Amino acid sequence: MGHCMNETLSLKQRPLLAQWKPSYSSRPNQLFLYCKKLGASPSRSLRSWPPAKARPSFLVRSESLLNGQAAPEKKTGKRTDLKKILILGAGPIVIGQACEFDYSGTQACKALKDEGYEVILINSNPATIMTDPDLCSRTYITPMTPELVEKVIEQERPDAILPTMGGQTALNLAVALAERGVLGKYGVELIGAKLEAIKKAEDRELFKQAMKNIGIKTPPSGIANTLEECVEIAKEIGEFPLIIRPAFTLGGTGGGIAYNKEEFETICKAGLAASTNSQVLVEKSLLGWKEYELEVMRDLADNVVIICSIENIDPMGVHTGDSITVAPAQTLTDKEYQRLRDYSIAIIREIGVECGGSNVQFAVNPQDGEVMVIEMNPRVSRSSALASKATGFPIAKMAAKLSVGYSLDQIDNDITRKTPASFEPSIDYVVTKIPRFAFEKFPGSEPILTTQMKSVGEAMAMGRTFQESFQKAVRSLECGFSGWGCGEIKELDWDWDQLKYSLRVPNPDRIHAVYAAMKKGMKVDEIHELSLIDKWFLTQFKELVDVEQFLLARNLSDLTKDDFYEVKKRGFSDKQIAFATKSSENDVRLKRLSMGVIPAYKRVDTCAAEFEADTPYMYSSYDSECESAPTQKKKVLILGGGPNRIGQGIEFDYCCCHGSFALREGEYETIMMNSNPETVSTDYDTSDRLYFEPLTIEDVLNIIELERPDGIIVQFGGQTPLKLALPIQRYLDENKPRCASGSGYVHIWGTTPDNIDAAEDREKFNAILNELKIEQPKGGIAKSEADALAIAKNIGYPVVVRPSYVLGGRAMEIVYSDEKLVTYLETAVEVDPERPVLIDRYLSDAIEIDIDALADSDGNVVIGGIMEHIEQAGVHSGDSACSLPTKTIPESCKDTIRSWTIKLAKKLNVCGLMNCQFAITISGDVYLLEANPRASRTVPFVSKAIGHPLAKYAALVMSGKSLYDLNFTEEVIPAHMSVKEAVLPFEKFQGCDVLLGPEMRSTGEVMGIDYEFPIAFAKAEIAAGQAPPLSGTVFLSLNDLTKPHLERIAKAFLGLGFKIVSTSGTAHFLELVNIPVERVLKLHEGRPNAGDMVANGQIQLMVITSSGDALDQIDGRKLRRMGLAYKIPVITTVAGALATSEAIKSLQSSSIRMIALQDFFDDQKKAASDKTLQSSSTSL
Repeated sequence: MGHCMNETLSLKQRPLLAQWKPSYSSRPNQLFLYCKKLGASPSRSLRSWPPAKARPSFLVRSESLLNGQAAPEKKTGKRTDLKKILILGAGPIVIGQACEFDYSGTQACKALKDEGYEVILINSNPATIMTDPDLCSRTYITPMTPELVEKVIEQERPDAILPTMGGQTALNLAVALAERGVLGKYGVELIGAKLEAIKKAEDRELFKQAMKNIGIKTPPSGIANTLEECVEIAKEIGEFPLIIRPAFTLGGTGGGIAYNKEEFETICKAGLAASTNSQVLVEKSLLGWKEYELEVMRDLADNVVIICSIENIDPMGVHTGDSITVAPAQTLTDKEYQRLRDYSIAIIREIGVECGGSNVQFAVNPQDGEVMVIEMNPRVSRSSALASKATGFPIAKMAAKLSVGYSLDQIDNDITRKTPASFEPSIDYVVTKIPRFAFEKFPGSEPILTTQMKSVGEAMAMGRTFQESFQKAVRSLECGFSGWGCGEIKELDWDWDQLKYSLRVPNPDRIHAVYAAMKKGMKVDEIHELSLIDKWFLTQFKELVDVEQFLLARNLSDLTKDDFYEVKKRGFSDKQIAFATKSSENDVRLKRLSMGVIPAYKRVDTCAAEFEADTPYMYSSYDSECESAPTQKKKVLILGGGPNRIGQGIEFDYCCCHGSFALREGEYETIMMNSNPETVSTDYDTSDRLYFEPLTIEDVLNIIELERPDGIIVQFGGQTPLKLALPIQRYLDENKPRCASGSGYVHIWGTTPDNIDAAEDREKFNAILNELKIEQPKGGIAKSEADALAIAKNIGYPVVVRPSYVLGGRAMEIVYSDEKLVTYLETAVEVDPERPVLIDRYLSDAIEIDIDALADSDGNVVIGGIMEHIEQAGVHSGDSACSLPTKTIPESCKDTIRSWTIKLAKKLNVCGLMNCQFAITISGDVYLLEANPRASRTVPFVSKAIGHPLAKYAALVMSGKSLYDLNFTEEVIPAHMSVKEAVLPFEKFQGCDVLLGPEMRSTGEVMGIDYEFPIAFAKAEIAAGQAPPLSGTVFLSLNDLTKPHLERIAKAFLGLGFKIVSTSGTAHFLELVNIPVERVLKLHEGRPNAGDMVANGQIQLMVITSSGDALDQIDGRKLRRMGLAYKIPVITTVAGALATSEAIKSLQSSSIRMIALQDFFDDQKKAASDKTLQSSSTSL
């Protein structure tokens, strides 16, 4: 059958089963490989099918496996000449390169380790599973620069480097190492992708020529290395809009769509700066064409399989990472699919990817079917992770094995345990991925989607039909929607002009504009003309609107069992049905259960049920047959964190994984529930059982009723499971479900939901702190604007304001006046008795402290780590650099912090993890800012810094172990310094300022480790892309609040040999204390000004603290954005400037040493052993 799926419009008829299998034309190669695995031989007719004259010339040439006419095959089988392999990680989580590369890198590390190779890893990201010290032989959490990686190569002498698991970062690094002669110097081989193949795919000119060689079209375009060349190419193409695609970048960084000459020049400049080889492709726009991706794998024997086809719902012009995507492709005919398949096979061979996975992107003209190839990634990609989770086929694991010599038919499929990897996946369900955005965190940036990726995470869902998987994906996003429609949608209040604009211009909420337009009566044809979304998808959406109308016309009591099944098969949640029938979600649930309408769980088996799945990897559907087969073992359900977002990222997935690892090693069957396709937690072998489901109360209760686990863990996944904790507890109290194991009732493990709520609820928490005599900044709870103004007047400006129950400092600000406070209340939040706003005194120049602690059910509490923030209090902890151990905090203050933390943990009956944040004023007063009795984003960093897996310990104490059982009874204070630094995505959001504040904006983090703080800090800054210059000119511009620190900062940089330039106010202050300074004009004062010096390369470092006035909002913001554009480190805090000066001083006098993570703890163990021996000797 073809790939288009049809569904009926009538609720009375069952929708046709959405299914897809490769058609017969994809089978000969697959069957041959399968027969080869079994030692059999396919028929002669298959060998010669299809006839050569019916095939494109490149296909005749390439099907060597079938006709034996090409060059001899390379020898396959595990390579024994390789002993030690270096894997390059992806570095910090950034937009365009997120935790999917932790997933792929972790798979690769495990696969190669299982094969007996010594695996060396380089990665700067401490929040990853792959950087756990027990995963690889040697783990370097270090900056990923060619110079520093060469030092690791010199020390470790690996036989080979695998560069295809770490995204664009690893590929670019591999190219740099090869071109510098490092690989040749040390005799290191690139495996997985050779240098020529990487260049051919990534270099826009070489790729264009390669496609020309095999007769596959690319859009009319030209390659430019200068702005002048860009302008000439634009003239040759002759019309706007134009697409600008930089070479060797990730997530389309630096690229975009230009609709006029001014935009064109701006984007070209950014693209040339972003590209590692200063190269951009200027391309004719194919806006409105349909976009598809194919995931392809090839082995050394030249066997090629297609893993998955993916279709973008958004037409060309939106980065595929920002588009809603569907697998398998829905609107291709079989003939069109076969053509893309043939092209993909030809492309991977022409580019020369010898073994491993690749991603090929195509554009198809909906008018005449013309196909053009857009680009190809010669590595595991973001889409590879999606395809792996969608099909159950572990692309990264297979690619790692292929890189060391195996052929596809020599690798077993882990899911079926019966078929080889050469057996192409077939799926009988539909997968939908929807991205999640965070434009609200970057004021001044426009929420418009282009070819430069801007999403910060994504959710994925599976269903038997497109409609079911789509609706599940919408509610998986956790953006306030219970599905598509049947809810309060802001777009319903828009006028036609607003709606049409939102349909025409790609934006994060366009899919909801489609809903509003349909509800208002706009026809499918008109929506298609405006949005260019394929009519097939629009027809599917129109059906959902029709079903909603059906529900709106009925009461809950009117719905029959058949009605329920038909509605649920289209993905409608209980909450949506409740909205439409004007009832409660619980009423809908009870009615549904009374009729016996419950979900069936299907297994992901890679083969459309041709073979039984050995691995319990499941999704729900309202189908007749349930395949879950729950056990009666002792088991625990771990609720994941859902889609990544700023404030809730990979750190929480790390904790979920560690919880599963620890409990799996013990006596429990572990069950993971999550909706994030990028993560290790949703890998099929992380837990004993995996449910890929939305994290809503409906979906969680369905699984609790099915599995009846002994325990449920809610404290690892961030705010997502915490919001579900109280509803789950109510359900457990009311229904008292018994455990499947027969050992009592199902209950939530660890700190109780009521105690978690007590820490979140400001009034309850204040009462606890007063009882314990723990100091906190003066503040109050405002339930109206009048309340807010009165509280602010009482405590005095500046004040910190934020809504209650937030994560990542959402909508948190520091305000300095009544006017600013009123503006905040009117624009940032809605304040009312149901949604109070918290107002606290802002502690100027205070030092902020983070502390992670672990408590068991016996009341024992151990401090995991105390971290000192480098930025002052007022900068969100997720955006601040921090060090462990502390650097400047007096012991008396640390003793107070320890005492208060332990008292609070005992009062809240914490069982598991707790994070607290404190502030210490200049006078030494200590204040508690907040406490969270759950896993925090600092847990992975602290665990790596102290050498103890805190999340594993937390899972075990929740299961009943004591800290004494775990031999973790006292705080570990390491001999080395660990520094965490945040990585910020400002370059992706044009127009926003780069200042740090109380609202979190970072997407990821890096870690620097050394025995001295300055070098550890320098490593972290280099890893974060903010390498401090060792000489040159520093621009200083400090506001009045921070000018008291100016002399100290200026003297520090002068002592390092830097020149200082400043604008009038700062220069005048420096001149008064006889510090040499060169004056420069502000941007509005004339030319040449500070901006000209930045553009001319005359400034190497910028230290700017904002005054926050109207002029700073224009001049200051523009200057800071210029520093970002020209890749000049911009420091916006006093503490950051002083730490940077220390780092530069150390770098000027000594070189950076590369030390493996394991060595820090080997040294620690040796020191402890020596101390014990010395003590024993003394006693003798």
